[in-house]
Amino acid sequence: MATRVTAAVFLAVTGLLAGCGATTEPTAKAAAAGEPIVGGTLTYLEHQPPTCLYLPAAGFYPNGGLLNQLTDKLTWQNPETLEIEPWIATKWEINKDATEYTFHLRDGVTFSDGSPLDASAVAANFDVYGKGDTELKLPPAEFVNNYERSEVVDPRTVKFHFGKPSPGFLQGTSVIGAGLVSKKTIGLPYEQQCQLKNVVGSGPFTVADQIVDKEIDLKARKDYNWAPPSSKHQGRAYLDEIKIIVTPEDNVRVGALTSGQADFVRYVQAYDEQTVKGAGFTLYAEPTRGVNNGLYLRPSNSILSDIRVRKALQKGTDVKEVVDTLFTPSYPQATSVLSHLAQGYVDLSKELAFDPAGAGALLDEAGWKRGADGIREKDGAKLQLGVFVSLPQPLSKQTLELVAQQWAELGVKLEVRPGDAGTLAVDIKNAEKTAVSHSMVGRADQDVIKSQFHSKNRDVILSQDDKLDRLLEEESALAVPAERNAKVAEIQRYLVEQGYAIPLFEEPQVYGGAPNVHGVAFEAVGRPSFYSVWKS
Repeated sequence: MATRVTAAVFLAVTGLLAGCGATTEPTAKAAAAGEPIVGGTLTYLEHQPPTCLYLPAAGFYPNGGLLNQLTDKLTWQNPETLEIEPWIATKWEINKDATEYTFHLRDGVTFSDGSPLDASAVAANFDVYGKGDTELKLPPAEFVNNYERSEVVDPRTVKFHFGKPSPGFLQGTSVIGAGLVSKKTIGLPYEQQCQLKNVVGSGPFTVADQIVDKEIDLKARKDYNWAPPSSKHQGRAYLDEIKIIVTPEDNVRVGALTSGQADFVRYVQAYDEQTVKGAGFTLYAEPTRGVNNGLYLRPSNSILSDIRVRKALQKGTDVKEVVDTLFTPSYPQATSVLSHLAQGYVDLSKELAFDPAGAGALLDEAGWKRGADGIREKDGAKLQLGVFVSLPQPLSKQTLELVAQQWAELGVKLEVRPGDAGTLAVDIKNAEKTAVSHSMVGRADQDVIKSQFHSKNRDVILSQDDKLDRLLEEESALAVPAERNAKVAEIQRYLVEQGYAIPLFEEPQVYGGAPNVHGVAFEAVGRPSFYSVWKS
């Protein structure tokens, strides 16, 4: 499906884009040799504006694409091997049962306000990430489990203590929510930490200007010199500037890219992939390695409290039709709750097979009979469920509408509500009003499954299942990787057996880049880093 940029819409964004393509002209010799060029501006079009930038709550992809440029982490997770490598921490020791972690820090690292990134600053960050702060209204981070306290051993050594084993903590020090900020920033109340102007990191870029919800201008930090040791590029960023422009319209982003008005864009829709590739531009489909894009059913809903109804919806959803109709090979059909690239993944494709006859039989058994309008009824109530369009998920509206058609054939009415509805913030937390959630979460660690389903984390199914919570807590405290993986497999089976999950596809982050943009890198769950980017 080709995209066309209407004149009116395209001109509306031209004012922001005007002049953004300027860059330092490379010398003919450097360009021919493929040597990186220092200087220039990268124009990056983002689908949505960032939301709250308090680090532990900043997993939203527009936030991550910004914070990756502004903050560093204790460790770096290699996106190819998933191994944890040094970054701000040069080395570390972990005791046998993963209840004590000692990190040794690089010397000379500073935040952009000039304050030192030393052991006391790291301790201040993780005391908040591990325990939160009720007075400042700061919630704890979902990637930290069983945290007790920090200990500043000396200016370059910090030790963390845990009440129970916390084997996921090392990987947790590499995630977007573990970005390190100055003591001044981490000491602010939640509302102030949400604001970009208060985020003081040690990263390769700093904020030069912001037009709220429209544009953010970043500038290179000239004294930056502490990239991960495994990075081929060291020293300051190659680029001078990055212009992040919020551009919600899909056709405008793609049109601006292919016409040379933009250098890099996020959220290339499946139907625009061929347009990008056909114009000779680069398509990046980066895996997120976590809980798959799917429909998650809430058992506290009065209708879905019956496992037979949940299992019927699971059996009656033709996932292959959804993927084949709306998406491309960039979106592999899900075969479990977790991506096949996730640690602990187990193939449950047989358990998730499409079986409309079996679905109908279960609904009959549960006492739901078809009414005159084709919708099933029981005790005078319709078999009707509500779901909100999830704006961060690719083609969420189209996906839900297609599933609604499939469920209608079973005699189930799925009411698809707009993702910007004024009642969303309240109704999304009410299982009676919102029986189904459309979501996913990316993280390259076994604890991602706890993040999504535990009643004290994201709690996507509004869980009241004590057994599920117990299984998730057991997983997060197992120090032996093989045992953790086995527990993750058990949890996936349980989620499918209970009819809590209808996995749809393995969600990538899809970007488009101009041919003259080089050196784009991505973390293990698909957020971009522009530190090594240069333009020819």
